[in-house]
Amino acid sequence: MSTPSSVQTDDTVLSRLDLRLLKVESFLNLLSGITIFALVVLAIANVLLRKFFNAPVPGYIDWTQTFMAIFAFLGLAYVQREGGHIRMDLLVGKLKGRVLWVFEFVSTLFMLLVVTALIYGTWFHFLRSFSFDAPNWSTDSTIDIALPIWPAKLAVPIAFALLWVRLALQLWAYARAIRTGEEKPVAVPLVEDPAEQANKEAATVAGAD
Repeated sequence: MSTPSSVQTDDTVLSRLDLRLLKVESFLNLLSGITIFALVVLAIANVLLRKFFNAPVPGYIDWTQTFMAIFAFLGLAYVQREGGHIRMDLLVGKLKGRVLWVFEFVSTLFMLLVVTALIYGTWFHFLRSFSFDAPNWSTDSTIDIALPIWPAKLAVPIAFALLWVRLALQLWAYARAIRTGEEKPVAVPLVEDPAEQANKEAATVAGAD
């Protein structure tokens, strides 16, 4: 079971867009989890085959490098939605009302600008390794078994683009909170103190029992 989300919802257009985007984010986050599980299985198979048959999985390092790009980036937007990225909670937790929302708006705007630059850079990084005229549409590949690298490189700008949309929605939510002064705006993770987080986790474990 997962810990209950702190993100509020209602019937507004903003909240409905948030929930629709959440479906995409949750799907990609699930793919990240499946990829991690596949890596674990691959690692076990590699150890067993090497131990008992002296025949490790061909291209084990190549597969691992490719999978790492997938699970490391596809969950970015989901984690941003749930407020799971590194935050200055000691500072943010002391802010209230419009001051808090102004701080969140400015920091989110900064992240949006950085992500915009990252989308631009990673997209052209992908284009340098992709060509319809090349074998497997790839102009570069891994060293051992020559896996095409472009699928892993494509996953990065896609993940950043989804994160960009999430950040844009959060900017909308924070701007509305600044205007209205509401205490619990929708579509953004609310700041929780350690006691609230611990209570949620305890309730989750109790529900699992």
